[in-house]
Amino acid sequence: MKTNTYAGIPQELGKLENAKTVLIPVPYDGTSTWQKGANKGPEAFLNASENMELYDIETETEVYKQGIYLADPIIENSSPEAMVESVHAITKSYIKKNKFVTIFGGEHSISIGTIRAFNECFNNLTVLQLDAHTDLRKEYEGSSCNHACAVYEASQTTNLLQVGIRSMDVSETQVMDKEKTYFAHEMTADDVWMDTVIEQMTDNVFITIDLDVFDPSIMPSTGTPEPGGLLWYETLEFLKQVFDEKNVVGFDIVELCPNKNDKSSDFLAAKLYYKMLSYKFYKNDFEDYFENDLPKASKNETIKYNEDDEY
Repeated sequence: MKTNTYAGIPQELGKLENAKTVLIPVPYDGTSTWQKGANKGPEAFLNASENMELYDIETETEVYKQGIYLADPIIENSSPEAMVESVHAITKSYIKKNKFVTIFGGEHSISIGTIRAFNECFNNLTVLQLDAHTDLRKEYEGSSCNHACAVYEASQTTNLLQVGIRSMDVSETQVMDKEKTYFAHEMTADDVWMDTVIEQMTDNVFITIDLDVFDPSIMPSTGTPEPGGLLWYETLEFLKQVFDEKNVVGFDIVELCPNKNDKSSDFLAAKLYYKMLSYKFYKNDFEDYFENDLPKASKNETIKYNEDDEY
């Protein structure tokens, strides 16, 4: 990574001790089966972020002033399994530092590790997946840590909700929960799908966004683009409602496959990340967030770990 701080923010706001948010880049693309290049996604995202104006008009905030620590990238690529374990361990270590942890991939297999870490730290976790693909295969091409398996583990261990789906293998119909799967072609005729999805969530929510959930007309630079995806403002409306009504404990964004002739996709990813941070912090200050939602388990049973534990 070429930048020292996220979006070129002042060094003081980029220090871990001053930051409310941690951003972990994972430039991994070890199991993609069509277009390669997701390993270059984090750098393209960070470069675009440096050219983004940091006042959010909608929330009237400058969330970067809450502090965003840009962690060292996770570069483990000796095997898919080793990558997942590294992502899991490092993500969990930052959660236990009482930070709002975010991750930018890389291909979607990185989410196996991120979801595992959040599920070990937060009780009764909902995983909200925005994606064109179900990614529910137990194993693919000899590994359970393949991008096609990104949320299989989550389907077995968390309350998984899948939104924007429009491509899958027939074998995945045996795994998916049809009551918690929202197909893009049905969403177009459903005026209340946002409310219905939120009603199925528990209090604690982790969001994983595969950028191919967006229509290729606004997000062409992804490894497996699918026609008929979500558009910008409907996605923001939904995400804002989720942040308003639930305790979003973290999120990841994956599958930016940058194209030198298309910088708009890089910028969309950068803007999406910043909007999500803005939605997280615009209502409540950081101290209230951690007082209510992190370690004091005697008051709020959202946390599984002991804050004094070493990891």
